Amino acid sequence: MTPAEAKAQEFLSIASQFHLGVLPTETRHPKTMNLSQLAQVDLPEAARTLKSVDVDMLDVLYRKGEEIEQLCRDIHQVFMAGNRVFLCGCGATGRLSLSLETLWIEDNKGMPLENSVIGFMAGGDVALIKSIENFEDKPEYGARQLKELGFSDGDLLISCTEGGETPFVIGATEEAAKSSCRAPYFLYCNPDNILSKHVERSRRVIENRSIRKINLTVGAMAISGSTRMQASSILMMAVGLALFESKEQSLEQNVSRNVCNRVEKLRNTLANMDVTFLAKFIESEADVYSKNNYVTYTTDAYGITVLTDTTERSPTFSLAAFENQDDANRTPSLCYLSLPAAETQEQGWKMLLGRSPRPLNWDGITHIAGSQRLRGFDISGNVVANRKEIAPNAEHHTFSITRQQKNMQWKFRNIEHSIPIEGMPILEEHILLKMLMNMHSTLVMGRLGRYYGNIMTWVRPSNYKLIDRSVRYVQVLLKEAGIEKFGYDEIVRQCLEEFEVLGTNEPVVLKAFESLKAKV
Repeated sequence: MTPAEAKAQEFLSIASQFHLGVLPTETRHPKTMNLSQLAQVDLPEAARTLKSVDVDMLDVLYRKGEEIEQLCRDIHQVFMAGNRVFLCGCGATGRLSLSLETLWIEDNKGMPLENSVIGFMAGGDVALIKSIENFEDKPEYGARQLKELGFSDGDLLISCTEGGETPFVIGATEEAAKSSCRAPYFLYCNPDNILSKHVERSRRVIENRSIRKINLTVGAMAISGSTRMQASSILMMAVGLALFESKEQSLEQNVSRNVCNRVEKLRNTLANMDVTFLAKFIESEADVYSKNNYVTYTTDAYGITVLTDTTERSPTFSLAAFENQDDANRTPSLCYLSLPAAETQEQGWKMLLGRSPRPLNWDGITHIAGSQRLRGFDISGNVVANRKEIAPNAEHHTFSITRQQKNMQWKFRNIEHSIPIEGMPILEEHILLKMLMNMHSTLVMGRLGRYYGNIMTWVRPSNYKLIDRSVRYVQVLLKEAGIEKFGYDEIVRQCLEEFEVLGTNEPVVLKAFESLKAKV
């Protein structure tokens, strides 16, 4: 039995737990059905379309003020009792958890609450910069990471899962419900009735009275299934608002009103912004990649947010991940992050996170998640020189995003743009940048043909959820081609067979589709 056959057999034995096409976050957004075409012929309209989806997301969040207020008050009680708040997620929600911890540390530097928020994600801090396959499928890993971070009675866990079904996050949440007198929070973006009907592990959480739930159903993503976009944005904003509002010494004021006012202000800022400035940046960056050249993003104040977007391009669009300096045959990723003020690798990570990194030195995974692996990801000011060494014949361009007094300044090649940020709280500043970078990178990838319509045809089936997603996208293409011969199981086997021999720059979905079409 080949590895692909074994993997297919393993998945098909539990596939019923991962048939997630019924979830709204996995469906196609009606506003972006022709996004790949717009990315090619009308970038200003493509940017406006993506902006409108984010404005709709903020409208959903506005209606959640009272639920966020309750979370805020519970966080306040934790801090008043001298306990800590833990933030948990996986993939995009893991990165938002670490992002919120980082913003909290920056905003509370030298103050009593500086170390009162602990963020973690499936795979530890290494997963922030390089996705670790299969980790999210193991609930016992979520429980283990939580315990090893010192979670104890009186602490509060806030878990985020875009789909509401991630095993790792559910494992951590159920462990927290047993380990602390404070009921953990579970935030997610799909309707209770659909999750309860189709996903047993989600139903278990939804029906558990020892777990508090906040449902942030926001509908389909701008790119189908790409929950790094609207789902992670609404989750990050909801948890962030509750955290930062909780710092008040007394919460007698109307927290819900404060939350809604902040959401409305950000919503209006985005709605009134002319995002067509992105078009020139998108066209220029896509041009660099089309000529087999490279980009290094540099920043001062926005490291965690810039890293999040650039890291997430790899699993979303099947790009080579950030190169590791310890890999003998490394080649540059299309883009990378550099913090010019950091002179060493160690300084880079501490500057990025506001603390020392937390890798996972567990038996069997140190080679992918441990200290040595983390040290190989150098995000210091040495990055550009390192990348030139391994690709000396290519052009290397710098894309800078910096905070300059009252503005956020974007510079790339001969293009510059200033975004006013005067008086904007640190949370909103980073959420705004997140949304703009999501629009930018999505349309860069659209220029490069990395999705079809609004379908992630370049997704990599690296965990159970993504295997199911890949199969569903092959089904869409087969249906459009008028082919109804192949069942779910056969498409699974074909996808995993292609994945076993897949090159770095090849799409599983398209290759499986072509192979199946050739069999007709």
